[in-house]
Amino acid sequence: MDIRSWRGVLASALALGLFVVLVGGAASGCRQAGEAGEADVEDATDGEQDGEGAEEDEEEAVPVSVTTLERGEIESVLRFSTHLEAEEQVQVLSEAAREVVALYVEEGDRVRRGQVLVRLEDEEQRNELARIESQLAKAERELAREKNLFEQKLISEQAYNDARYEVDQLEIALADAKRELSYTEVKAPIAGTVTQRLVKVGDHVTVNQHLFDIIDFDSIVARVYVPEKELPRIAVGQTARITAQSAGGRERRGEIDRIAPVVDSRSGTVKVTVAIPAEEGLLPGMYVTAELVTEVHDDALLVPKRALVYDDDQLFVFRVGNDSRVERLLVRPVLEDRTYIEPAGDVLAPGDRIVVAGQAGLKNGSLVRDVAVTGADSEEPRSDSGSEVAS
Repeated sequence: MDIRSWRGVLASALALGLFVVLVGGAASGCRQAGEAGEADVEDATDGEQDGEGAEEDEEEAVPVSVTTLERGEIESVLRFSTHLEAEEQVQVLSEAAREVVALYVEEGDRVRRGQVLVRLEDEEQRNELARIESQLAKAERELAREKNLFEQKLISEQAYNDARYEVDQLEIALADAKRELSYTEVKAPIAGTVTQRLVKVGDHVTVNQHLFDIIDFDSIVARVYVPEKELPRIAVGQTARITAQSAGGRERRGEIDRIAPVVDSRSGTVKVTVAIPAEEGLLPGMYVTAELVTEVHDDALLVPKRALVYDDDQLFVFRVGNDSRVERLLVRPVLEDRTYIEPAGDVLAPGDRIVVAGQAGLKNGSLVRDVAVTGADSEEPRSDSGSEVAS
């Protein structure tokens, strides 16, 4: 082998050695970088675990509003809306076609039964009555004479019967004449107050023309329709409360006057008539709310409806313990009104503290803080008032 060939072999060997050195260095660097990266990941993981532990150690209390339970009066009511009406109200109609000559009452006047309201022209009826009275008087004298002759057997029975028939016919005509004359005086068929006058002096009225409206305000009633399942809870004489916003919203008193003896098969309700005294100042046609008081408990534990949480037709409340953690309790109402319920059993007691706002997201054992106690700078919780349960 000549010198040139040895030089070629030596150059190839040097190049191969340099390549091995470079590859080995790169591999060593990768191993060091990988180890450093794994160390960084382990450090980050350890940091996250430390953070989670800190969060668990610092549980945040849920802001709520809390109230303390007390005893008081509660009543159960059935609530209805209806319009008032008068049981005794009439339209006064004319019974004769005549001219109005005198008017004796005005709208708002109180009238008694049989009082004359208006007088119609009556000259023709008076003359007819006088004529028939005169004829009847003459016929009665003739009957007396015929009777005397008949008893002496001086006339036939037929003649006597004819005289008697004449008197009978004139008596019927007299009754008709008196009735026609009475039609010229329009009288009140009931006692009450004139609420509408539809006629004036000089008008020529016709038969059955509408002249007046009269209402007896002592007969104001509210008719409500009670579900048949509530029948055991109501009775005649039971107290009722009436509220009319158009009359100032003040609560008025009434009582159940009648309960219908049948159930409407289509609606499943019973008609109940509530009588309202005239001194309450309510008027027919007013829209009112009627509440029938069915039961009263004087010393009941009062749980605000705002505290109730509804879950699948069940009611729950959250009671706050001494450790500021809540306990979820099932309650069953015995009585309820617009604001409170009375719970059955001894699940709750006077002095218990229950959540009345902010309970929507609570769970059994949640830590809470009462914002009314912790300060005004705390966030005010959203009130979750329960929907009203109809009585």
